[in-house]
Amino acid sequence: MTPVHLAGPRLALREVEPEDAEALLAIYGDPEATRHLSFEPRTRDQVQAIVDRSIASAKDSPRTEFGLAVTHAGEHRLIGYARLATEPQQAATIGFALHPHEWGKGLGTETVHMLCALGFNLLSLHRIWAARSPHNEASARTLLRAGMTEDGRIRDHVFVRGAWRDSITYSILEHEWSPLAGPESHDQGNAPGAEFDSSDAGS
Repeated sequence: MTPVHLAGPRLALREVEPEDAEALLAIYGDPEATRHLSFEPRTRDQVQAIVDRSIASAKDSPRTEFGLAVTHAGEHRLIGYARLATEPQQAATIGFALHPHEWGKGLGTETVHMLCALGFNLLSLHRIWAARSPHNEASARTLLRAGMTEDGRIRDHVFVRGAWRDSITYSILEHEWSPLAGPESHDQGNAPGAEFDSSDAGS
């Protein structure tokens, strides 16, 4: 598969590069940025492993995992990390995290839209789903604005920070999704990210 590059009104998705490690550490090593995600802040070595894995997965055939850099449109600097991992039955799970400096701008919704464009337009998927912490209401608004539907709750889904935690799940089907036409209203409150599920080993 050719390298992924998707552009939205304000953001773009591109393949991860070795030089992205420091910018990704600023997100994944930040306690505030990861407060509602399914893992605790990562070390420099752990972030380097994520970068290495993202680059390696881009060479897989067939490719089942897409770890991508989120950037401002027309710029190269990583401001977030987005992931889509395919599953059987033409499905995939998605997740993303943005740098806290980018919160409150509606960029989470656009990130979800671009992941859906990847899944539905390029990979011909039928269903895409995501999960969030029950405490992350900004993520709920982001996922709903992107056209996803709340499906329910997975009890004790992830073990993080010394305790089991539920996840609220959302999904969207191919016929329910429509491309993003313009800027979305701003996210308010906490982190707009959707968590990566427990299969995201090492990230």
